[in-house]
Amino acid sequence: MAKNLSNLRAPRKANTGRKRVGRGMGSGMGKTATRGHKGQGSRSGSSLMRGFEGGQMPLHRRLPKRGFTNIFRTEYTIVNLDRIADRIAKLGVAEIGLDDYAKLGLASNSKAPIKILGSGELSSAVTVHAHKFSKSATEKIEKAGGKAVLVGGPAAV
Repeated sequence: MAKNLSNLRAPRKANTGRKRVGRGMGSGMGKTATRGHKGQGSRSGSSLMRGFEGGQMPLHRRLPKRGFTNIFRTEYTIVNLDRIADRIAKLGVAEIGLDDYAKLGLASNSKAPIKILGSGELSSAVTVHAHKFSKSATEKIEKAGGKAVLVGGPAAV
């Protein structure tokens, strides 16, 4: 059936009011106000820490922990030579600068440093600017008659 103004309805539970607890016996949620009788949760001011399991060893402490995450790690945008070769063939570009990666659709984040990897082959000479190159990428670019130019700055290591 097609949707039109005559058969539009609100989604299920869209018009349900919030549960008003402790508002008399007739409401169905009076007296203990859905807290049950006795116990920690029934008292006022009761709040448990996240992940508390009633004294049982919490899940985040039961699971093994391994390794180390370096918060200062530099995340590079990886670009393979086959993708560069594909763009060169389509657009006939002789030089790829740092701002060209986003324009050519080779990198989505224009701020992240770029590393060129050597997967694929280059058929034409091209000058490639990047923050890092793998050994194989540098060899293949120079073998094709191009240049691999390292861009300085805090990203180049």
